[in-house]
Amino acid sequence: MPILRDRGSHCETPVPKSVPSAVATGHLLPYDPASFRRWCGCRLPMHRRTVPTAHATKSTISAKSGDVDRRWYIVDAEGQNLGRLAATIAETLRGKRSPSYTPHVDCGDFVVVINAEKIMVTGQKLDQKRYWRHSGYPGGIKSRTLREQLDRGPEEVIRKAVRGMLPKNSLGRKQLLKMKVYAGPEHPHEAQSPEPLRLERKVTA
Repeated sequence: MPILRDRGSHCETPVPKSVPSAVATGHLLPYDPASFRRWCGCRLPMHRRTVPTAHATKSTISAKSGDVDRRWYIVDAEGQNLGRLAATIAETLRGKRSPSYTPHVDCGDFVVVINAEKIMVTGQKLDQKRYWRHSGYPGGIKSRTLREQLDRGPEEVIRKAVRGMLPKNSLGRKQLLKMKVYAGPEHPHEAQSPEPLRLERKVTA
């Protein structure tokens, strides 16, 4: 006759042949105390008399590049702080505002930036911040101040700031291509109907 070993109990109760095999092996115990006593001839332990409730299962969502529904956003850089605006654009390009955000997948949205030449900075950064470049030859290093760069190519100012906040690999280069920067209020993406990008992290009531 099989022996029923109950977890948490030191007793071993013989199980009649009428008890199902699942019950006899201990994988399934009847939660009816009267049935258990009739089958085994002993009382059901107290911790077995309550029926356990079903636990809700949770699953992690992993996005796939082919299933991402990308949206288009537009942001006006006039009067915006350079660093704060770049941080918001970077997290939108990476898709960190989406509940299905996956770090190794390009699941971000498109961002159109206008009026790039009207970006704002604090302190003396217009004259103290410098952009360096090198020709590759000895002594070929050159630099420009932020003020000079805004006059010559304001799009590159925002592009460099956002690029420094993206992953330094092929994924980051791919995400940077979804940002379109323009100096001025005009842009050629009216067909995509871009929505205004929310710059605040929390919605104020």
